[in-house]
Amino acid sequence: MTTQRIDTDVAIIGAGTAGMYALREVRRAKRRFVLIDHGPLGTVCARVGCMPSKVALHAAAQWRAAQGLERIGGSGIEHLRLDRDATWAALRKERDGFAQPTAAGTRKMAGEHLIEGRARFLSTNQLEVELNAGGHCEINAKAIIIAVGSRPIVPDWLQPMRERVITTDELFELETLPQTMGILGLGAIGLEMGLALARLGVPVTGADVAAHIGGMTDPEISARALERLGPEFDMWLQTQTELGMADNGLIMKRDDSTQVQVELLLAALGRQSNADRLGLADAGITVDGRGVPEFDTQTMQVGTLPIFIAGDANNTLALMHEAADEGAIAGYNAAGIAADSGMQPQRFVRKTPLAVAFTDPDLATVGARLSDLAEEHIVIGTAEGQGNGRSRVLHEPRGLLRLYADRRDGRLLGAAMMAARGEHLAHVLALAIERGETAASLLQMPFYHPAVEEMLQSALQDVVRQIDDTSPLPFGLRVVGV
Repeated sequence: MTTQRIDTDVAIIGAGTAGMYALREVRRAKRRFVLIDHGPLGTVCARVGCMPSKVALHAAAQWRAAQGLERIGGSGIEHLRLDRDATWAALRKERDGFAQPTAAGTRKMAGEHLIEGRARFLSTNQLEVELNAGGHCEINAKAIIIAVGSRPIVPDWLQPMRERVITTDELFELETLPQTMGILGLGAIGLEMGLALARLGVPVTGADVAAHIGGMTDPEISARALERLGPEFDMWLQTQTELGMADNGLIMKRDDSTQVQVELLLAALGRQSNADRLGLADAGITVDGRGVPEFDTQTMQVGTLPIFIAGDANNTLALMHEAADEGAIAGYNAAGIAADSGMQPQRFVRKTPLAVAFTDPDLATVGARLSDLAEEHIVIGTAEGQGNGRSRVLHEPRGLLRLYADRRDGRLLGAAMMAARGEHLAHVLALAIERGETAASLLQMPFYHPAVEEMLQSALQDVVRQIDDTSPLPFGLRVVGV
């Protein structure tokens, strides 16, 4: 069989979020390209990640709201019934409404330069692609971008019971929900899906060796999150969970011999890069134990090679907005190298870290984590949901915001929170930290009443009170001409 050979400027492996943002920059630079993906097309976010999980959480929130109508005078609530199979079918249809246009957009953007197949490296500038339609092609590129994404981790010890174990990639392919569900891993995804299923009426048991949930490491927020969310489904923390097969399911057993039978087990144990499937080491490219090459986080370049790696593939921050930025950096720099102009890769400032679990109330971290800061160098401003009118209206008085600021000048460094509509608070804080705001300067923004954002105002005032502030002016106000 004849092997097709293609010469191009930039080869992009992977048509997910990172790959498509890379493609945008390569096209803007008017460089030749090929986009390689084995399918299915459509980003992880749209197909199996952020979008379907949020649809599930929203459906669960609607059902929970309906059940709470009695407290505002609703009657007949006891007669309400939920057809979970119909709910799940509607959810999967809505998911398709995100995934299908994304896949169509990929085909439109790449056009005839889309190659559907599996790539592997032959050298630092050469790829071989096993085509989905049969046959092979070889690609010679001046620069290559690795944006192959990731896959759920399924440890070897789960393989003997794989028929009863599903991953986050497989959850939304179920046609019907199980009668009971176990979850291994209560990070952001495991916690979100545990809450969604529990709120839809599925009995859930979640287990994690960690002491906290949702990736929240601030001890005060972590404790509050457990107090508020823990009662919604059974959570086994700081425990090793044994698993065994049973008729029609699995047995989960924890250290104290407590056990429960579940129909299916969701493995939410994180994701691993697909870069290990590209034959990098065979092509003479140094990789770590996970098959990922070392790279510069500001250029996305692999050493001094004409290779860049972006998104989940680099096993750093598996978040869509990070993948988008990394893809854009990789695309810009790869296009520059491909121009043969001698241009060195541009170093980009990375944005303020931001992570949100849409747990309603949301869990969020912004900027520096408390564990990364020296206690003697910071002050912590605190605000309680009980003191926020909007949070009380939303029946979430247990919210808590903790704001970390430099003790010397009140410069904002980071924050952690559990709050109703915390996603919005988190974005305000990310922008403030990005712009170098202090607690005093951010207080100059208006805070509408009643709004959840007033929790931020309270926390900022708490910071200002704790630092050496000699200004006699009222908090948040400036005099004319200054």
